Amino acid sequence: MTLRARLLEQLAPWRAAPAWRVALSGGLDSTVLLHALVQLAQRESLPPISAIHIHHGLQAAADAWPEHCRALCAGLHVPLEIVYVQVEDTGSLEQRAREARYQAFTERLGADEVMFVAQHRDDQAETLLFRLVRGAGVQGLAAMPVIRPLGAGHLVRPLLGFSRAELQEYADEHGLHWVEDPSNSDEHFSRNYLRQQVMPQLAKRWPQVSMAMARSAAHQAEAGELLDELAAIDLLDAADSSGIGWLGLPSLNLEVLRGLSEARQRNALRFWLRPFTRMPDSVHWAGWVALRDADADAVPVWRLHSGELRRTGGRVWWLSGCWLQPVAEHEWPVRSGQALCLPGNGRVEVGVLPSVGHYTVGYRRPGEVAEVSGRGRRDLKRLLNELCIPVFVRDRLPLLRRDGAVVAIANVPQLRSIVGDRGLINWIPPTSDQGLS
Repeated sequence: MTLRARLLEQLAPWRAAPAWRVALSGGLDSTVLLHALVQLAQRESLPPISAIHIHHGLQAAADAWPEHCRALCAGLHVPLEIVYVQVEDTGSLEQRAREARYQAFTERLGADEVMFVAQHRDDQAETLLFRLVRGAGVQGLAAMPVIRPLGAGHLVRPLLGFSRAELQEYADEHGLHWVEDPSNSDEHFSRNYLRQQVMPQLAKRWPQVSMAMARSAAHQAEAGELLDELAAIDLLDAADSSGIGWLGLPSLNLEVLRGLSEARQRNALRFWLRPFTRMPDSVHWAGWVALRDADADAVPVWRLHSGELRRTGGRVWWLSGCWLQPVAEHEWPVRSGQALCLPGNGRVEVGVLPSVGHYTVGYRRPGEVAEVSGRGRRDLKRLLNELCIPVFVRDRLPLLRRDGAVVAIANVPQLRSIVGDRGLINWIPPTSDQGLS
């Protein structure tokens, strides 16, 4: 079966997509993928095809690649978008470039559209080996998935079943031209070292090593799916309502997690945290144990790459973005029916206010008290503690004051008959969306 025929089989699940976009670097792999798709479109009913080239500006040779991609796409009658991105000069240059590239893809992919990237079977084997030497677990050793969500659409790797040699043969057969990235010969980069030094030696001893390693990655992916199913089962009870669902923050019941074995705790947390942050390595999981086993009156924190877990009220909470920054002390005058944005803290909506008095919205002050019906003057700190309001929420909870005295606390139904009418002020908190990866 020809490469195009096999590729057409791989494309079957996405033929109803509104559009196909090809990540075109100008190299061998993406050039072959784009050419094969255009050839298929001449005799098959396929979604409209376009290409996108990301220019990272990391080396002088790359300045000629956009023009090469323009000429290639013009010859194939394919629309091309060229995007220039800035790569942060911190940490791993490969990682920063990849993040910038995929961010550009995400921003440009429409609902249910498909972004095709041209990694092949040899890339998959190298990825597995690279992650193996870094001590990755099951999810890491699953290497690159064929499909995953990307923005409003999907990222798809249709060439994972093809070897680099097969792509080279196709390119030679059709007289294709492509650019060579000079950095691919730099063995300072780990992947290049594996590709040029390690994989050829393995292939001498085991000629089918790439195929075997890709098969192992598929086995790991299947094992990962089973672990995810187990995690979802374990989280069913742990994700029960916290009683303050209006916060809109991810949280889990700590006692339910404690009822699981150590391994199942870690598996459940990996699954739960995956959309929010990069996973910690094995050593840093000690942070989870410290948070879980801290004294009952402690307020422990486990800091992760994109946010942190906090324990309070018998639950663990994921916080990121503006939730990690203190709110600035301020007092805002308000009137009936007003909606007010709070810097770094969502917004409040004020109901119908009695005409008498000067009304303001602000935050709790040290030692502040409120007049509680039938109970006299009560310290607000102690009152919020009795109502099990999470510690990290208390200094952000908007208060409505009349002539300087607290008359309502936002979103706390237990206080409706205690300090004013709850309907006087409603708080729409910020979310942790800033932490989604």
